[in-house]
Amino acid sequence: MAEGRTEKPARKRAEPKAVSAVPNEGLDRIWRAFLNSMRGLQEGLLTESAIRQEMAIAALGLVLSFFVARDIWTWMALVGSMLLVLSAEFLNTAIERLCDHVHPDKHEAIRITKDLASAGVFFALVLCGLVWLAALWTRFAT
Repeated sequence: MAEGRTEKPARKRAEPKAVSAVPNEGLDRIWRAFLNSMRGLQEGLLTESAIRQEMAIAALGLVLSFFVARDIWTWMALVGSMLLVLSAEFLNTAIERLCDHVHPDKHEAIRITKDLASAGVFFALVLCGLVWLAALWTRFAT
């Protein structure tokens, strides 16, 4: 070994975990994740007007999508674009709440962080609008 060099200790290889009935593994983990998601959905619906508004529009859009779409792929694009908006809105809400928790006072960096998250929602809305316009054009103008 060269002078002045020290040898690094060998990394210990991680042993694979055995499948067990321990909570947070397998179906139990999936069930708990589902329950967490339902609690988040409930919290968003109860406390955020933007989520309630977008959920109402999505419910109406779901019904309308059956009349607008000519095929399954168009229907999936219509519904998928609405789900993307809801996903972006929930993530935006989570970011805003975390920012408010970490730094409740007004702060320029927090404002910028919230604005960036809001821009993500904006682009999801633009995409949704474009998908719906294309589907409506294809259905009724051609």
